[in-house]
Amino acid sequence: MDVTKGVRALIDKSILGIAGEFAVATELCRRNLYTQLTLGNQKRVDLLTVSREGKFLRIEVKAKQTPTWSNIKGLSAADAFLVFVDFAGKKETERPEFFVLSAADWRFLATEHIEQYRLKHPDRNPYLDAENCPVFPEELDVRGKPYRGCTVKIAAIESHREAWQKILDACAQIPDAVVKENGDE
Repeated sequence: MDVTKGVRALIDKSILGIAGEFAVATELCRRNLYTQLTLGNQKRVDLLTVSREGKFLRIEVKAKQTPTWSNIKGLSAADAFLVFVDFAGKKETERPEFFVLSAADWRFLATEHIEQYRLKHPDRNPYLDAENCPVFPEELDVRGKPYRGCTVKIAAIESHREAWQKILDACAQIPDAVVKENGDE
């Protein structure tokens, strides 16, 4: 598609995730939080944010350009955050939309998702596992294992739009994870 005519070209799927990570890192840096992407495939950590006091915070990022975020497994650590980035319908010159969830926010959302699923399928037994991931034992994936994760729609997370203050507040509350420079304390 030709973006010069006002029609947005889709971001290639192979780089959509990293586009989301850079977008979130930019927003946090704009709020004076040093933030960097993790290298490699770190489990459930896309970004590390460091406050002025040298305190660390883990952030997971999920980006989309379709109507929903699919197969979201959520957050297992109580001190982590999940930021949903929505590029859907955006031109390359437009800022994406952001939705910031704490671990407690995610657990509430996932629990609601499971309860709605139970209403539709009372004979099934979905649950949240130890990592706060929705599990659907009666639905099997291509490997024959229970499906893990859920689909997230904007309507379900609308109240978390631009909720960056959650991360800013959390940076001030992390207990003594002080960065040591050059071996000095």
